[in-house]
Amino acid sequence: MTRPKINFIINKELFPDNFNFRVFRNFVEKISADVLECENQDLNLININFCTDSEIKEVNKKYLGHDYETDIITFRYDEKDFFESDMLISVETVKRNSLQYKNSFIIEVYRVIIHGLLHLCGFDDYNRVQKQKMRVKENYYLNKLLNKE
Repeated sequence: MTRPKINFIINKELFPDNFNFRVFRNFVEKISADVLECENQDLNLININFCTDSEIKEVNKKYLGHDYETDIITFRYDEKDFFESDMLISVETVKRNSLQYKNSFIIEVYRVIIHGLLHLCGFDDYNRVQKQKMRVKENYYLNKLLNKE
């Protein structure tokens, strides 16, 4: 299993002034490799695009038929031996969620990325049972990541 290449598309103005992007990139690379390995999945490339509510709402409406913003949207493209994916993450929604769930912003960003990785591994959250299964896995990987800090 190979470690995926990760491209970050970041509008730094959306992030807090003291946000440490170097540390963040390292942790995202580690957790991505860990989740994919543990879930026995291969991805060669992950594009992570941090955007606004209006940008994610536009994609959600155009490609998924949902007229609302969300924290993350994932797309996986499989072609022969090359597996690529896109994650769009609304920083604005993640900030609101961090306040609602009483988490720090960075913890909520990690949780959303783990959630997106689980979607890329084939997990869905269309019903209560699926949501609970994903939440257990999110917590497992988040705890694993945080214990490495």
